[in-house]
Amino acid sequence: MSTSSTTHPENAQAVAEGEKIPITLHIGFLAMIIGMFMSILDVQIVASSIRQIQAGVSASGDEIAWVQTGYLIAEVVGIPLSGFLNRVFGLRRLFMMSAAAFTVSSVLCAMSWDLDSLIFFRCVQGFVGAAMVPSTMAAAFTLFPGGRSMTQQVMIGMVATLAPSIGPTLGGWVTEHMSWHWLFLLNVIPGIAAVVLVWMYVPRQKGETHLLRRVDIIGLAAMALMLGSFEWVVEEGPAEGWTQSSMIIRWMFYCTVATVIFFYRSTRSAYPIVDLSVFKDRNFASGAIVGAVIGFVLYGSVYALPLFLGQVQGYSALQIGQIMSVSGVAMFIGGPIGGALTRRFDPRLVLGSGLILVTVGVMGNAHMTHESSFNELFWPQAIRGIGLILTMVPTTNLALGTLPPPRVANASGLFTVCRNLGGAVGIAFLNTLMLHYNSLHKQELSAGMSMARPEVQAWLSQASSRLQAAGVPDPDASAMMQLGQRVQMEALVMTYNNLFMAMAMASAAAFLVVFILQKPNPAAGPVAAH
Repeated sequence: MSTSSTTHPENAQAVAEGEKIPITLHIGFLAMIIGMFMSILDVQIVASSIRQIQAGVSASGDEIAWVQTGYLIAEVVGIPLSGFLNRVFGLRRLFMMSAAAFTVSSVLCAMSWDLDSLIFFRCVQGFVGAAMVPSTMAAAFTLFPGGRSMTQQVMIGMVATLAPSIGPTLGGWVTEHMSWHWLFLLNVIPGIAAVVLVWMYVPRQKGETHLLRRVDIIGLAAMALMLGSFEWVVEEGPAEGWTQSSMIIRWMFYCTVATVIFFYRSTRSAYPIVDLSVFKDRNFASGAIVGAVIGFVLYGSVYALPLFLGQVQGYSALQIGQIMSVSGVAMFIGGPIGGALTRRFDPRLVLGSGLILVTVGVMGNAHMTHESSFNELFWPQAIRGIGLILTMVPTTNLALGTLPPPRVANASGLFTVCRNLGGAVGIAFLNTLMLHYNSLHKQELSAGMSMARPEVQAWLSQASSRLQAAGVPDPDASAMMQLGQRVQMEALVMTYNNLFMAMAMASAAAFLVVFILQKPNPAAGPVAAH
């Protein structure tokens, strides 16, 4: 397929409805999927290797956290710009620029000589690679006719859900068998391949470079400050005690001021950085809400379950990865099924079914004990994985499927931001709940450990006898210490159960949004509506 075709100049080149889709176009889109996978994977790939990176750059525990936080902040600032940049450069050129810059910055991350350089290059990596995710989502709707893009939507859904799940496991394996530098060098070959294949096989679009002269600098600065400060506040808020920290309060104020300026400029500027009018579309606004909840459950479960397995069970990274892989396998199995169901049935029905499965799966994790292991966690993981992929495909279809072609690129960026912010706010919410419920359950359990209770006396007597038989010098004191540790352990288990119940309630509440969604009309979808 010629890269110079111009059938649809204002958008990515769409194939006519009755025309056979050439294999080269599938290859080009697959290359975009590779870039999208790298961008999402790099959010979590350093999570399990923080200690090794910390030792490599001689950083403290608080400082090294910025290796991950910096990437997240830069990415969430860069994603909304993708719609504007797509108009300026065209989808093909924008993706190539983003993938190439992401690859170069990955090499620079691996070559970092100290903490400051690593954080700086990670911020660059997150910002320049941010456009790959919304560009790929937009390509699924604009490169292919509306009724024939379901395979591409399934691929996007699988990548968006699978990459965060396997990131920590893959990162731990790479660091253990090679070094932490390879966490970033892994991006080089896929990055080069993505750039070359997109250049060869994705049709060229006409850009509107004159828009660069009219860019709203004030709106751009306000958006960067708003999203950057918001991401930082929700990341650091739980540990700092929210309003107990003067720094958190100060950055909340900066975020509020920047938000007012940004919304004012977005509604008054002739050429806004981000077109917020897309939220007037009922399907997009509702889909963005569901997407934020999905982000909360997806990132929240990937965050909470490994913590439970590490703190309560004492599992290694490899053991945690084996349990977490269940949801990944379930997503692979559920992806094609979700696409087939969305193509054949009303996507609202598929979305509702997916949310029910997510709720059931997450509630299965809300009844864990200190003995819960692979067998007990298998079915909750599998059900949640299938449910997540069943929600991801129809949610994207419903949110973007009723929009005209020129608005898809901007809307896909906003949709991605909503999902990412849902995950960021959700994790901050879970951290806050963790601090609250852990303290509450410790107090409740400690109050019930009165020495006057026969059950407590019997347990201490048995424990003391076992310790005395084992030759422990002070068995009574050791038995009391074991009782205290048991109380802390049970309080921790109850706390994690509360966290998963909160996620289950969120996914159950999102089910209500399904009733206000409209079914997209395939004949008037984004690609067919020329």
